[in-house]
Amino acid sequence: MLSRRSLFIPALLLGLPLLFAEYQRPAPPQIKPAIPTANRNVPDRIFLERADELRKAETDSFMVLVGDVVFTKGGMTMRCDSAHYFPDTESMQAFGNVSMEQGDTLFVYADELDFDGPADVATLYADTGKKVRLINRDVTLETDIFTYDLGIDLGFYDVGGKLYDQKNTLTSLKGEYVPSTKEANFYTDVHLNSQDEKDTLNIFTDTLYYNTGTHVAELLSPSEVYNARGEIYTRSGVYDTDSNRVTLYERSTVVTKEGQTLVADTIFYDRTAGYGEAFGNMVLTDTAKKVDVYGAYGYYNELADSSFITGRAMITQLSDTDTLYLHGRYIESFRVFDTIQVAADTVAGTPEMTRIDTTHAAVVYPRVRFFRRDMQGICDSMRFTEKDSMLRMYTHPVVWNENQQIFGNIIEIHFNDSTMESARLPKQGFAASHIEGPHYNQLSGKEMFAQFENGQLRRLDVSGNVEIIMYPEENDSTINKIVNATSSFMTVWFKGRVTERVKLWPKTEGTTTPLFLARKSLFYLPKFQWYEGLRPLNKDDIFIIPKEMDDLMSGNAENNDVRKKTTIQTSVQ
Repeated sequence: MLSRRSLFIPALLLGLPLLFAEYQRPAPPQIKPAIPTANRNVPDRIFLERADELRKAETDSFMVLVGDVVFTKGGMTMRCDSAHYFPDTESMQAFGNVSMEQGDTLFVYADELDFDGPADVATLYADTGKKVRLINRDVTLETDIFTYDLGIDLGFYDVGGKLYDQKNTLTSLKGEYVPSTKEANFYTDVHLNSQDEKDTLNIFTDTLYYNTGTHVAELLSPSEVYNARGEIYTRSGVYDTDSNRVTLYERSTVVTKEGQTLVADTIFYDRTAGYGEAFGNMVLTDTAKKVDVYGAYGYYNELADSSFITGRAMITQLSDTDTLYLHGRYIESFRVFDTIQVAADTVAGTPEMTRIDTTHAAVVYPRVRFFRRDMQGICDSMRFTEKDSMLRMYTHPVVWNENQQIFGNIIEIHFNDSTMESARLPKQGFAASHIEGPHYNQLSGKEMFAQFENGQLRRLDVSGNVEIIMYPEENDSTINKIVNATSSFMTVWFKGRVTERVKLWPKTEGTTTPLFLARKSLFYLPKFQWYEGLRPLNKDDIFIIPKEMDDLMSGNAENNDVRKKTTIQTSVQ
């Protein structure tokens, strides 16, 4: 008979494997997919691929998954450390080292995820001090909370975020991004700046569209653009940050680093090529020079430092006393190169050399007309050179001041700080002033030179074939005689509007005839013309081109003698 002890020993030995099994439990088996043979590419289904552990209480509607959790949905793979999965709605909450991967192009990293299965929307969160990150090839988006609608492939944030690619960095309070099309929209406190340290581009706005593939930004609200060459203010525009080309709409403003301001309905500018175009009611303002330029179309070449304007083109210049309004069909400005020979300096030991000097010139043509209250004029072309501050008028130039008129083949006017300092008619000059009825004081010569002080005529010199018709005033300011005279040279000094002294030399011939005995042939010099019908009467009149002016500039004009009554026909440019 076996004792109790002997029975106990075999029983104990038989129980050792059970005790050993308690201490050497094998690793839990890998969770197998719920539908092992299902097609994993079904876009609207979620599949649990694996987890280290799965737990579920009978009263819970979700499963607890722990350890290297992997889900798939269509081409998307989601990984995390642990998750609560709701099989009925295919929704989940994921925690720890959350990632979403689609192929080898799209990656999203977060610390926590909420996925709404019916809505097909994932919301990702980052722990304090960290960011949710979306990486799409060379594009990275960072934010604290990121919502991704898988159904329409749209991700967005509204707590502030940053997107950057190889070209630019964009920050905003709210943003949207579509990985498949690389389109992004940014709202509220938007800032775009270039990743290139050599590029100073900065854009500030509240609504901006951006494509991370093309690096094109569309400005859709009041925006400010800054770079080393100036500033831009616009409500609507397209900026290609790869090619540095910008197109602006809705009366945008460009301010250059030199302080010039351009406003137009539409502006195109190529920063790399250095040229721009302006369309529709353009206004170019140079505050330093007090000059405004207007036109329907303008072109500017920054590298060549040249510009072209047309379409009711007009220049206005503000002086201390008045504003000049000047019109021509075309206005151009450009850089002029002058070659200067510098003599050798034997003391300093420098040889003779050639130096290139640059200045600027502007031309206005054809059918030029200008108006200022104290001066009006016409010609067919006009040229202003900055180096010598000289304005030259070509092809039948005529200038009026009150009842006075001068004309010649060429008129040259020298300015000092926008004030006329001198005027010269180098190839035949004619001056006349209307007294009354058919009577005009007249002066003709091969060359005329006038000097001004404070805008007032101070001295007039006439050289070569001087011819004069004058009507001297009597003490009671009446006229009763006419003086006809010729000489070689003449100088007249003025004080205000009064003639102080007249000098003619070396020899003077002339006659004085009472008016009641004077024949009509004595009233006019051979070259006399009175162009009052062509005179601009106000700032709007500069755009009206009389037919007689067109004929005069074309060389088709007939005698416009004051004794002939003409009908003025006009056209508008």
